Amino acid sequence: MNSTLLTTIAATGFTVAFFHAAIPTHWLPFVLVGRARGWSHTRTMSVALFAGLGHVGLTTVLGLLIAWLGFQLDAEIGHAFTPLAGGVLVAVGVYYLWRQLRGGGICHHAMPGSHHHADEHCAEEAKEGSHWEHELRDSQLASVSSGDWAAISGLFLMLTLSPCEGFLPVYLSAVQFGWMGFVVLSLILAVATLAGMTVFTWLALIGFEKLKLRYFERWEAGLLGSIFIMLGLMLLLLEH
Repeated sequence: MNSTLLTTIAATGFTVAFFHAAIPTHWLPFVLVGRARGWSHTRTMSVALFAGLGHVGLTTVLGLLIAWLGFQLDAEIGHAFTPLAGGVLVAVGVYYLWRQLRGGGICHHAMPGSHHHADEHCAEEAKEGSHWEHELRDSQLASVSSGDWAAISGLFLMLTLSPCEGFLPVYLSAVQFGWMGFVVLSLILAVATLAGMTVFTWLALIGFEKLKLRYFERWEAGLLGSIFIMLGLMLLLLEH
C-alpha cells in the first residue's frame, strides 16, 4: 500500500509540474526575446533551461523547508499526521477552487523591465490570459541596446523568483516517506519541469504558438484545486 501511495503521489507531482510548465510564462518570454534578439533555436532553448534550473532550485529549497517542518510535526503527533496532511491538502484544494471561481486564478510575475504592476498583471491574466507579447514591447529584455547577458539574467530572475507554488503541497503528502520521498519528488519536479519547458519552447520555436496552452494558465487554479482535493481524500481514505 505504501508503494502504491508513493507511486500515486509521484504521478500527481509529475502531472502538476509538467502542466505547470505548459503555462506561457515558462516558455513564451524566451521565444519572444530570442526572436527579438536574433538568437538561434539552440541558444533560446539553452536560456530557457538555464532559467528552469533556477525555477526548480528555488521550488526545491521551499520544498525542503516544508518537508523538514513536516518531519518535525510527524515526530510530535505520529499517526495523526497523515489525516492532518490529507485535511490540509483538501483545504488547499478548496482554496484554489475558490480562487478560480472568483476569477483570480494564480498570479505569475510580470516581465522584468515592463511597466505593468503586479495587481494589474494578475487582473489581466484572470480575464484574458497571458499578455507577454504586449509586455515585451515595454521591456528592456528585447532591446538590442542592452547586452545579451542582461536579457538572460532578467529571464532567469523572472522564472526563478516565481517558484512552482502548486508543487509545494505535494511535498507535504510525502512526509511519511522521509527523505526518500523528498528526493523522489524533487527529481520528479526537475524532470517534469525541464521536460515541459523543453517541449513547449521547442513547439513555439518551430511555429506552434497557436496551441491553446493559455487555457492552462487561465484554469490552473481550478485544475490544481481538483488534484489536491483528490490527493487529500486519498490520504484520508487510506489512513482509515
